[in-house]
Amino acid sequence: MDVQVTCNVSSIECGQLALIIIPSLLALSTLTIISRIIWSFLKNKSSVPRSSAVSFDRKGPLPGHSALSSWEMPAHCMLEEVEFVKNGRYGATCKGQLKHDGVTTAVRIKMFRGSSNSHEAKEFVELALFYSAVCKHDNLVRMLYCQTRRFPMYLVFETSAPGNLLHFLWSLREAGPGMCHEEQCFSESSVYLVAKQVAAGLDYLLSEHRLVHGNVAAHSMLIGSGLLVKVSGLALAFESRQPETDTVGKERTARVPLKWQAPERLLRLPVTSRSDVWSFGILLYELITLGAPPFPELEPSETFLHTLANYKLKRPPSCGGALFDLMKYCCMWNFKDRPAYSAIIKLLESYIHLADTKPLSAAQHMDISEYGRKAGVPP
Repeated sequence: MDVQVTCNVSSIECGQLALIIIPSLLALSTLTIISRIIWSFLKNKSSVPRSSAVSFDRKGPLPGHSALSSWEMPAHCMLEEVEFVKNGRYGATCKGQLKHDGVTTAVRIKMFRGSSNSHEAKEFVELALFYSAVCKHDNLVRMLYCQTRRFPMYLVFETSAPGNLLHFLWSLREAGPGMCHEEQCFSESSVYLVAKQVAAGLDYLLSEHRLVHGNVAAHSMLIGSGLLVKVSGLALAFESRQPETDTVGKERTARVPLKWQAPERLLRLPVTSRSDVWSFGILLYELITLGAPPFPELEPSETFLHTLANYKLKRPPSCGGALFDLMKYCCMWNFKDRPAYSAIIKLLESYIHLADTKPLSAAQHMDISEYGRKAGVPP
């Protein structure tokens, strides 16, 4: 009996001991696991590199910097002879010289004037990303470098000489009949060559990036040596960044002169790539007339009414029948009846042998103020 009692007491003591030890062990294990988690988190956090050079505010660097790393301006490159040209959406646009490995190149520079933590700063970085991704065609103006990791931020673009296509056409007027640029006369055949390059650049934007340019006109193109043409003026394409069909906002549409707008744009209807084709037809008119304003007999305020009444472009002097047919084809009232860029390129290639090679001329010198009034756009 004594032995049995002792055993029972020992069992009770063992059970009480277990109730104390087991919870203690569980608590200790939990503390150990939590400690390891906290230690691991602190270790990983401390291993993240910090760089004040890429930080625009306390929230960290703006998105897109890693994608732009290969585009950032190298330390051994320098911008010299920087001169103000005009004010743009984000800041000043300047011209200058890029010095790289002893070679100096003329460039165009877009500056950013806003604050480092503004919405516009993020948008400016997005603009750099846009150009780095989109402008990879011989007939599109290209970004060479950018500076987005520190201030001042800017984008550096290639440029062309003589430059603006509209101003180049005006210079041919001033030169007079028979005068040529760099020993190359500008004829109806030249119109075909220039137009084909513009169509190729616009076709690339649409087919590869589903982008509508939105402001196709001579003033949005650059021309260089050997009549090499590059599509510029991609501001509307960047702002829309929509699929092929988009309803253009009133603010963006207002920046496009009325005489270059397709009927559906004037009516604020959905815009497609064929709306740009209408504007391309107006560009053909600019080329063959050496920069004359389209619909010269109409005041800009009358354009809306007459365009809706199915008004037609008149055939300019020195314009061959094949080129005028293409012009009318591009400016068909129904956008579905207008050609695609691929068809335009084929037509230009097919009919170039019909084009006149005699240098184009214009009877009148261009009055810049009169042009602005008739075209409805500042020169």
